[in-house]
Amino acid sequence: MKAVVITSTGEPEVLQVKDVTDPVIKDDEVLIRVAAAALNRADTFHRKGLYELPSGDTPYLGMECSGTIQALGKNVTRWKIGDQVCALLHWGGYAEKVAVTAAQVLPIPPAVSLEDAASLPEVACTVWSTVFMTSQLSMGETLLLHGGSGGIGTFAIQMAKFQGARVFSTAGSEEKLAACKDLGADVVINYKTEDFVARVKEETGGKGVDVILDHIGGSYLQRNLDSLNLDGRLFLISTMGGAIGEVNLNTLLTRRLTVQAARLRFRSPEKKAEIIREVEKHVWPAVAAGKVKPVVYKYFPLSEAAAAHRLMESSKHIGKILLRP
Repeated sequence: MKAVVITSTGEPEVLQVKDVTDPVIKDDEVLIRVAAAALNRADTFHRKGLYELPSGDTPYLGMECSGTIQALGKNVTRWKIGDQVCALLHWGGYAEKVAVTAAQVLPIPPAVSLEDAASLPEVACTVWSTVFMTSQLSMGETLLLHGGSGGIGTFAIQMAKFQGARVFSTAGSEEKLAACKDLGADVVINYKTEDFVARVKEETGGKGVDVILDHIGGSYLQRNLDSLNLDGRLFLISTMGGAIGEVNLNTLLTRRLTVQAARLRFRSPEKKAEIIREVEKHVWPAVAAGKVKPVVYKYFPLSEAAAAHRLMESSKHIGKILLRP
């Protein structure tokens, strides 16, 4: 098969399509012929040598894909050859074929195309596991998303609105703010020209929001805490703004705040399987009803993976970027 290979760490040009050995499936895995694979920020970090993989991982990028099942491990019972599916991958989606644990495979939701479905597994699992399973955002509460025009943000806005929450979103341009608004965000904030803490307090009568989903990290840490309501919950999924931040602990103590963090990539197989089950049960019905839709910015052929990475690193996109083998 053909796959995108990182020939050395560096700029996007190090990504090249090469002929490689087909994956061999284990007893609890399925083999998927990839229709599309989605880009994630972790892909760009790994290309630069900033994101180490556990030993034994496939060397190919790609944390989610869609496609058609071509082969089954002997212990797989739910799926059959020819099923059209999407999957949360350990790695390896930038290829014509990928092996994945059957428990991390999902059916294609009705009304979603086979290719567009590649944009859903990682964002759905990230948003549901953090905002809902852990932070317990509920109807009538408020959610603040940073970078609401990205893949996770565009999905989280829609899902939170479907669950009856009021949604605040930051973004860095009028075009992106408009996109967030179109997806259902109630309050949009230009982080380049506005103080999001002041705006959150203004819009909530001084109380703050109930849940924040943040990928910025250190540089936003205290400001995020200052934006939370009593019993507020901050969930951190990345540290694009730095891994170190200083906190006034009295902020947590006086308002009973909770700070949690996790990367979906490093969850155990058992936890990923649990999240997949929860997503199929609670999220897929919203997608099937058309209340939550894939937001795909652009497709690239596999041979143009470098161009796709350049677009992601430019941050000019809204929603997801996909590759077609």
